[in-house]
Amino acid sequence: MSDYKITDLNKVKRGSIRATYDVATINSIVDAGFIAHVAYNYHNKAITIPMAYARIDDKVYIHGSLKNRLLTALLEAKEASMTIMHLDGLVLARSGFHHSVNYRSATLFGTVNKIEDTQEKDKILEAIVHQMIPDRWDSLRPMSDKERNATLVVEMTINTASAKIRSVGVADEKTDVDLPIWAGIIPIKQVALRPISDNELSDEVKIPDHVLEYYEENKL
Repeated sequence: MSDYKITDLNKVKRGSIRATYDVATINSIVDAGFIAHVAYNYHNKAITIPMAYARIDDKVYIHGSLKNRLLTALLEAKEASMTIMHLDGLVLARSGFHHSVNYRSATLFGTVNKIEDTQEKDKILEAIVHQMIPDRWDSLRPMSDKERNATLVVEMTINTASAKIRSVGVADEKTDVDLPIWAGIIPIKQVALRPISDNELSDEVKIPDHVLEYYEENKL
């Protein structure tokens, strides 16, 4: 499948010129982040919570405690939606009306399932850690049975999705172009600063290569 089918659920109605349903493009937006905003209904109230996640093929995984009300509400509803968004720039126009932002966002819709198998749960939790920073899992102490049993892992199969992308400049009125007002873009980028070792860490424990590599790849 190269594109998700356009339905009433995933169709982008405002700013549709910026919409895409291309699976590869949507996956690239998902894979570029590590926080998804997940929506759920609790006591007839709409709530949205940021959650760490990982994508494996057409499935996205989130986790929390066994009593996490977001996860239990999703399992009860048997469906979920989430949005991942990256801010790429502030678009400053000559009028307040035309101020905007450049961004990449993907909204996913799907059915949910509880992961029960121990080996599968471990694989997913490893993927969530690696979504944050690659090659981290093997350097950690093994997960205890107590920790594993206290963790609820929820799988969302992506049934449909859409994305919106703005990556252009200022869109001022033609009559405003000659005004003596600065207009342009301030690019925005998420960067990593130099790693800071924990205060209780022994001096003999050095910053591992995978942490330094992440810093080098994502620093200013």
